[in-house]
Amino acid sequence: MKGIVLRVRLVSGDNIDVTYQDPHARTEDEAVDNVVSALGKEAGVLRCRHGDRLLVLYARGVAAVEVAPRGAVV
Repeated sequence: MKGIVLRVRLVSGDNIDVTYQDPHARTEDEAVDNVVSALGKEAGVLRCRHGDRLLVLYARGVAAVEVAPRGAVV
């Protein structure tokens, strides 16, 4: 599956655009469900990319996630 772009609002109020790829998801909806499931847990983490950098998002630092198939700048 091709990656999806997420616009993440952090608890600090900052926004960051990241790419998330889930090799097990067959559709974009499955990938979004996995993102919501991971970040819905108290100790949830999500491995993403921001440009060429690997980024790990911790659920406790995320305030909101917007799925943006187009428009977000990575």
